[in-house]
Amino acid sequence: MENYSCKDLHKIDTSFKHTNMLKIFLLGFVIYNLGYTMSLTANAIYIICDLMRLIGVILIVISSIKLIVYRFDNLYLKIMYTFYMLWLLAVVFRGLKLEYVFIKNLFFNPAGIFLYCTPLILLIPKPPKFYKLIFNVTIILAIFFIIHMVWELAEFLNTTNDISRERFDTYVKALGLPCGFLLMTFKYQPKRNRIIALVVISITFLFVIYRARRGLIFMSLIIFIFTFLMFIYHNKRKIALIIFSFITGSLLLVYTINASKILDSKLLTRLNERGTEDTRSGVEDWFYNDMKFKDWVIGRGMSGMVAAPAFIDKNSDTPGYRTGVETDYLTIILKGGIISLGLLLLIAIPAIIQGLFLSKNTLSKAAALWILLWLISIYPSTVTLFTLNYTLVWIAIGICYSKLVRNMSDEVLKEYFINPSKNI
Repeated sequence: MENYSCKDLHKIDTSFKHTNMLKIFLLGFVIYNLGYTMSLTANAIYIICDLMRLIGVILIVISSIKLIVYRFDNLYLKIMYTFYMLWLLAVVFRGLKLEYVFIKNLFFNPAGIFLYCTPLILLIPKPPKFYKLIFNVTIILAIFFIIHMVWELAEFLNTTNDISRERFDTYVKALGLPCGFLLMTFKYQPKRNRIIALVVISITFLFVIYRARRGLIFMSLIIFIFTFLMFIYHNKRKIALIIFSFITGSLLLVYTINASKILDSKLLTRLNERGTEDTRSGVEDWFYNDMKFKDWVIGRGMSGMVAAPAFIDKNSDTPGYRTGVETDYLTIILKGGIISLGLLLLIAIPAIIQGLFLSKNTLSKAAALWILLWLISIYPSTVTLFTLNYTLVWIAIGICYSKLVRNMSDEVLKEYFINPSKNI
């Protein structure tokens, strides 16, 4: 929607060919992500997972060629986005290697080439039907998140298994957390979507507490807070009742915790143990020591690596070499330097301002909050990957820069998202 007039949107929205291409693109996206997450399971059948990702790659590439149009109505975005994409192109070419394993990972790993292609989704014309499709994709991935959690429940309850920890984190970021966007846009969601999204985020929150994944706890809490803010936005006349309910609920929660001594339960034991544990500064110290001035400015390219302890141990004196670190903004700098991070911020921050303060609908404000969530999350976690979580960031950027979308009323958007006659 971001670069088109209402008349253009109507033509695109009713275009059979464009709708089919969008469906093919998103089908490829879903197949690719499911192939990747399935490859992480304990008894993965890798040939099937690789085949799924290959099919996903083919569908994404073919549909993207048909869909992408270089067109902007915002001059600032056009300039900054063009510079950013040219810089990412240089980052990719600086890191290319003609090796089979590297080429395979380049296409099959969410940290590979498709990570750098994710901003291209900004160039796909997005009629209202596109966002309804995105909502449906989020629900599909959420259902697979629940399946993974049930299927591997015993493993995820084992907090000492490092492999299950990495697998769990991937499932949450790739399949579960995007439901937060559905919660923020609850006004447009049917009851089914609201229930699934709330269940998934709640399950995620309980498990990240149990496994003491502090970064994910922080991200989950932010999602709940942003959803609450959106709820207040939609209920301005009931603000006193909401505040009273919030205070009452908080007092009841404090009483329940003290009465049941829940803080002594197994659910929070590991979180208490890791609450003040420093698992990051050692890795960051190695990172700072290994990076030279040139590396800080332009990075080391797509395949750049940095010296850091092979395991998170601040006392380690034997570094390994990593393709990135848990502090995501440092990984962005490692690959493309401060130039890459700076251009990204110059695009993202104005988008947040326009979405929050220069918009008239929930979609734009939720989009701005989703970008803000990502910016907040790049310190405590790794969230910049070719997943729906990060793809939504660029979809949100397009929404926030579109004057047409920002000025649409909630009533008009609800017609597209909820009214059965508008469904595809």
